[in-house]
Amino acid sequence: MKFSAIFLFGLFLSSNVFADDSLKEELNTAISRFLPDVKVDSIQPTPIEGLYQVMIGPDVIYMTRDGSYVIKGEILDIKERRNLTEDVRAGTRVNLLKAINEDEYIEFAGENANNFIYVFTDIDCGYCRKLHRDVPELNARGISVRYLAYPRAGVESAAGKEMSQVWCAEDRQHALTAAKNRESFEGKTCDDPVAEQYVLGQKLGVRGTPSIYLANGRNLPGYLPPDEIEKQLKLK
Repeated sequence: MKFSAIFLFGLFLSSNVFADDSLKEELNTAISRFLPDVKVDSIQPTPIEGLYQVMIGPDVIYMTRDGSYVIKGEILDIKERRNLTEDVRAGTRVNLLKAINEDEYIEFAGENANNFIYVFTDIDCGYCRKLHRDVPELNARGISVRYLAYPRAGVESAAGKEMSQVWCAEDRQHALTAAKNRESFEGKTCDDPVAEQYVLGQKLGVRGTPSIYLANGRNLPGYLPPDEIEKQLKLK
């Protein structure tokens, strides 16, 4: 994949925090040599001497100060057993998740829920249906499920348009369940948030559905059974 495709995917603005002005200038100059239109959001030192973490939208890359070397990958702290790159990504996701209004997602909440997950879903996704069948079990374990729309074929696809009707329905829970089961439901049109949620998914780095996000920004891609989801929530 070309650098431009990686870097520009899901580009969004965040606060500009740089290690120092001279470093910002040097690395910006180095990046502009091969990506003149890319905006750097932040630059920070890493635990590896001479290597700097560069945030471009939701993407994390690593560069030497002179810009001679660029690394696209993960930094793992073996001693602490942590993925430092994923920790950085998670931190950038938290504010985006917190900004979602309650009326924008479709929530299946347990009576005594003490945890919740965000799930980007598609009504034409087999594993999304499998996860949806687990929702009663998740609710029974005190885990609420907050659904966000991510029609993989695009907002203007048949699935995208049907999801818009789901989000406009009077009983959105029933409509979503019916759509996933390929059953009819009473839908209508409105100023729905499906397009905005699709863009949000791109910013967060959704690559497929279901894609699960915890409140701390950690991503659990793909289907996971209730036992594993509960285990992951306990790790936060």
